[in-house]
Amino acid sequence: MAAFTCTSRPPLSFLPGMTLSYSPRSSLSARRMRAVFPESGGLRTRLSLSPASLTSKSFRVSRQRRNVVCEAQDTTTDIPIVTDSTWEALVLKAEGPVLVDFWAPWCGPCKMIDPIVNQLAQQYVGKFKFYKLNTDDSPSTPSQYGVRSIPTIMIFVDGEKKDTIIGAVPTQTLTASIDKFLQ
Repeated sequence: MAAFTCTSRPPLSFLPGMTLSYSPRSSLSARRMRAVFPESGGLRTRLSLSPASLTSKSFRVSRQRRNVVCEAQDTTTDIPIVTDSTWEALVLKAEGPVLVDFWAPWCGPCKMIDPIVNQLAQQYVGKFKFYKLNTDDSPSTPSQYGVRSIPTIMIFVDGEKKDTIIGAVPTQTLTASIDKFLQ
């Protein structure tokens, strides 16, 4: 699974080593510049410049909107994966409470809540079982339980659905839901 770290970069002036290119086929008012930032290993970003700035001799990027830079990072998770075929054995026939995180790799809020779920899985070792279900790979089970948006977290006790949390919620919300089922 990949996690994304995004940072806001303040407006930049043209720096030595930064290259600008544009498409001469587009009209002057619609020209888009591409900037390559050398410190980011070739990250490219598009800049929309006004016609007035294109006719001037010096290009300045500092009047542009802020850039957002995202870096993908591989993260490891100790949370086992459950699928449609393993659902009954791992979740419905499990002894004790089970938390299932319904997610998809393209889902931004799923990536936001992922570190929280991983932290809680470590915090509740031996008290709660944690599983992840990729809704793209196993669509039958989410459909069966009425999952319409992700992330959705469901808590099962003795094979029966007891609680549902929808969306990227704070740690305290998940902790409160989990603690209700610990005796």
